[in-house]
Amino acid sequence: MLGKKTFGLLLMGVVLLGVFSAGCITGDSSTATTSTGGAEAAPHGPPSNATAGGAVDAYSTDYVASLPPEDLSADEIQAILYMREEEKLARDVYLTLYDQWGISIFSNIARSEQTHMDMVLTLIEKYNLTDPAADKDIGEFENPELQALYDQLIEEGMKSEEAALAVGALIEEVDIKDLHDWLDKTDNRDIEYVFENLVMGSGNHLRAFTGVLARQYGVTYEPQVLPKDEYEAITSNPMETGTSSW
Repeated sequence: MLGKKTFGLLLMGVVLLGVFSAGCITGDSSTATTSTGGAEAAPHGPPSNATAGGAVDAYSTDYVASLPPEDLSADEIQAILYMREEEKLARDVYLTLYDQWGISIFSNIARSEQTHMDMVLTLIEKYNLTDPAADKDIGEFENPELQALYDQLIEEGMKSEEAALAVGALIEEVDIKDLHDWLDKTDNRDIEYVFENLVMGSGNHLRAFTGVLARQYGVTYEPQVLPKDEYEAITSNPMETGTSSW
């Protein structure tokens, strides 16, 4: 289950996004409202024949499977199951906001989030865990805190295009923080491999959302969860290759 501290940070972020949409952080929304984006590239690991735009290909999936199974701690089990649903939350929010606003960045990154879900699923299947996302519709979660957060983020994202893009940036901030927290609690190489690639993908997505806000709406996004220096280090770097071509 989501840690109380992180849950509180995300709730605070949603409140701050409410201030954003009320006009305390403003931008020119008269510019174009579309963006192009890329799909997933192959995760980090030994060299493969995967090309940019490929999903979790046979090689990367086989690489996770090829690493020897290790005993899972309670924290590691929780990490795998939680991140499966957190990646689903991102995908579901972006699909819903794309339906509302028609901004292509949401559909593009939703495809990336499906790839992220699939990457975590490889760990669930490898260790014979019960998939919390199985048979769940869009916007439906086993974790009650994620369910509440989804509802709140959708409510915020429906207010305006700028608010929707800021919701995307907030989700990616939280993904990065949560993944780093889980990585501190594992020494299993297969979990590290997957989660490190998810961090890279979330960094690319964060750059994408904040870039669209800046270029097309004149809005400077301020980090809600990550320390400012960490946020600036992520957003100032060029796009990384790995789980996303953003």
